Amino acid sequence: MKKYLWPSIKLTALLIVLLAGLYPLFLAAVAKMAPGKGDGVTVTHNGRIVGYENIAQKFTEDKYCWPRPSTVNYNAAGSGGSNKAPGNPDYLKTVAERIDSFMVHNPTVKKENIPAEMVTASASGLDPHISPAAAYVQIARIAKARGIPEDKVKQLVDANTKAPVLGLFGPAVVNVLKLNIALDETK
Repeated sequence: MKKYLWPSIKLTALLIVLLAGLYPLFLAAVAKMAPGKGDGVTVTHNGRIVGYENIAQKFTEDKYCWPRPSTVNYNAAGSGGSNKAPGNPDYLKTVAERIDSFMVHNPTVKKENIPAEMVTASASGLDPHISPAAAYVQIARIAKARGIPEDKVKQLVDANTKAPVLGLFGPAVVNVLKLNIALDETK
């Protein structure tokens, strides 16, 4: 037993230094080189910070593009999904309520044309992006609420659509916050 005690203590001390000291310092240094310097990339409008590029915000007015629903009410202090199975009765009730609400605000959209992401929350509850299809189904509502042509709203959606990385990796996405800022800047 004595034979293994001293090597175990040395190994434990070494791993504490490496994993609780040097590794976190290395990650902090890498983060400082990233956009936002490890504090997140802020989005500014009219000289003030209005949000973060990678954290969703709640928009419920008809004149705005809506993000995915959030199980944490868009609170970035703690992310999380519902963790309910797709067949869970409570979950199905919540989704049905979201579909009904979406259809009330978007009467031109048929139930079967509602993208699933508009009625289901993401795993984090904070996804700032939606698919172009999810933005397109909201165009009629936004255009009507703002009194602008649908083509203009579509142009703004397209202008705020980020293509897949290198044209291959990941889906095309629309940042809801940036789109809504562009909508507010439209006369």
